[in-house]
Amino acid sequence: MSKERARRRVERDAARAAAETKRVRRAARSARRRALLRRVTPRVPDRRRAWLLPRRSPGQRAFIVGLGVGLVGIVWYLVDSWPVRIGFTLLVLLMLPVLVVMTFDRRV
Repeated sequence: MSKERARRRVERDAARAAAETKRVRRAARSARRRALLRRVTPRVPDRRRAWLLPRRSPGQRAFIVGLGVGLVGIVWYLVDSWPVRIGFTLLVLLMLPVLVVMTFDRRV
């Protein structure tokens, strides 16, 4: 009886070792595949860094957008000539980032 139990224990240990070896091989293959995909897949640039808005709080973003829309609205309400309207609108759009940097990026 004890020889039978010892034989079954050896079989169980062999099966467990084979399963463990299979699991380790599968995990290593999966890790190699992930590493290969990481090397092959192009990295997507962080496009948020090109704009200054992600560094702003929601209140600051609302202020920036409101200021821009308000200034363009004032230009289009007060100016009658189309070329002057378009020129002032472009000027507002070009000056808005300058105003944002001057207003919010104070380093004291």
